[in-house]
Amino acid sequence: MSELFDPASVAVVGASANPAKWGYWLARGALRGSHRRKVHLVNRSGAVVDGVPSVPSLDLLPEAPELAVLCVPAPALDGVVSQALDLGVRAFVAITAGLEREREQELAARVRAAGARLVGPNSLGVYDSTTALELAWGTFTPGSLGIVSQSGQLGLELAGLAAQAGMGVSRFVSVGDQVDVTAAEVLAGLAGHDATAAVLLYLESFHDGRALVETLVRLREAGKPAVVLTVGASRAGREAARSHTGALTAGTEVVEAACRAAGAVLVQTPAQAVDVAQFLVHAPAHRVETVAVVGDSGGQGALAADVLTRHGLHLPAAPIDLAGAGERDMAAYAQVIEPLLASGEVDAVVLTGYFASYGADTPSLAAAELEVVAALGDLVRRHGRPVVVHSMTRDSAAVRALRERGIPVYATIDQVGWALARRSPAAPARAATPGAPSPGRGWGYLEARALLSGYGVPYGRAVGVKSDGEVAAAVRGMRGPYVVKAGWLEHKTEVGGVAVGATDPAAAVREMRERLGEGEYVVEELDGRDGVVELVVGGRRDPSFGPVVAVGIGGTASEVYADVTVELAPVDPGTAEAMLRRLRGFPLLDGWRGARGADLRAAAEAVAAVSRLVAERDDVAECEVNPLRVGPDGALAVDALVVARQEGR
Repeated sequence: MSELFDPASVAVVGASANPAKWGYWLARGALRGSHRRKVHLVNRSGAVVDGVPSVPSLDLLPEAPELAVLCVPAPALDGVVSQALDLGVRAFVAITAGLEREREQELAARVRAAGARLVGPNSLGVYDSTTALELAWGTFTPGSLGIVSQSGQLGLELAGLAAQAGMGVSRFVSVGDQVDVTAAEVLAGLAGHDATAAVLLYLESFHDGRALVETLVRLREAGKPAVVLTVGASRAGREAARSHTGALTAGTEVVEAACRAAGAVLVQTPAQAVDVAQFLVHAPAHRVETVAVVGDSGGQGALAADVLTRHGLHLPAAPIDLAGAGERDMAAYAQVIEPLLASGEVDAVVLTGYFASYGADTPSLAAAELEVVAALGDLVRRHGRPVVVHSMTRDSAAVRALRERGIPVYATIDQVGWALARRSPAAPARAATPGAPSPGRGWGYLEARALLSGYGVPYGRAVGVKSDGEVAAAVRGMRGPYVVKAGWLEHKTEVGGVAVGATDPAAAVREMRERLGEGEYVVEELDGRDGVVELVVGGRRDPSFGPVVAVGIGGTASEVYADVTVELAPVDPGTAEAMLRRLRGFPLLDGWRGARGADLRAAAEAVAAVSRLVAERDDVAECEVNPLRVGPDGALAVDALVVARQEGR
């Protein structure tokens, strides 16, 4: 897509001399790159922008431009695109908004059929600092951040916040409605973009989520970590789910799992995105779990320790309080920090307080402060471990010098805690292997048990009966008491379709059949073990990211606890065990109040088995075991639900 980011010529269609209009910003930005490429302005009224005249129509240009930026009313867009394609234009950026989706799709199809590409419509524009390409609303500071945003204005906010944090933009793309060029394609191009050190991504929808994950993995492997910002979970997804798992895993939980698989960092606000990005751009690539705190104020050091601990970071020792030593000899900052970095006992050092304010408040101290900055930069390079500064001043010569030397600087200790806690790299992506499609169908309880058991989920003995008269022969050799279930119902408990602890299974079947009608009833051996923990384990197909697996504290109140963790499927037992350890209820599995710990390996293998099923069986929309009863002597599933995938979904 070189024509999009480094065209030999560009035409701004809809150029304007009015500074309040889009056409002016686009024309002015295009003209700034006139030393690198030919720039043409097109305006029906012949507007003059910064002394450069425009022509009334594209076909009056002396040549066909490689790239056309379209800022025209929606009714005129089709005609302009047709004219441009006839002339041989290879790439388009469509600022124009307000088109119906069907019309957008038709437009994209025509562009692709001609061998051209289209960004937008409804785009804020594109920018590339390395090629003097400035075709967007707003002003950009050159730097090393790639920004790809579905919302143009939010992308512009990210660029502005980055500039305030001392970072600039390497490439900016507002993908708009993505009818042709997608965010994943733009991200893939950034993997080979030398000027880009890290990427900020904002998306409101994820079309082919697996492809996006693979692209983010390639970015990470290229040394360009990504920060992802998105909108909230969809209530519609929860309402459509037929299993507890589906209800507990809609929306952002799946995006979080995708980001973990891709090694990307998921954040909640633009400010958080830039805070994390500053660390990714400036600090050495190093896992941060253990932190030392150095301060020139006892109060600030203590507060920093509290904040960092709340963010899950470990402090092996109390904060070091310089207690005015910096004022007596500013070199004390570097002298204290050096042995901490050299010790190998901490992953990072946080310097909190007044540092970087000396020169701003007392100019005679500016030179000495900058010498300390240089010394800190040398220490970071030598030891390969980051120093992160919380300074009371937002901007000073020292703040700028710290960032230039690869030392992140933040205005609040909260920002430091947030950035450090989300710095740790994630595991690489795991790709699902889809199975061959099967005809749409439903699974009864015994069939669902058999399917799950075939993938490795452990079950006890069970038999199916049609009437109470069949029970005595069916349960011969089984031990009581029993559990009796209405095998054809998905959610049995809510309608009285489960009888637990039945000593007379025939009577239980007879009573249930009188209430619920004819059907296959199932008699199972009761799992009467003490000291077990009930888990819910399930898988489903997310519309964007495909197969996902979830595990949580289970039973009939699983949605009340809402304690669940999600990964893209399939997972191996090691990843499944990590999922269990992330649960808030994990202490129950680990031996609560002196109890024996549960068999984590058995639980993890059951989670991995469910993940393989949903990944490999293309005909399964959802599957669930609730509960999976896990004790010190192993795991046993006592329920099964498999929902068929409907054709076309």
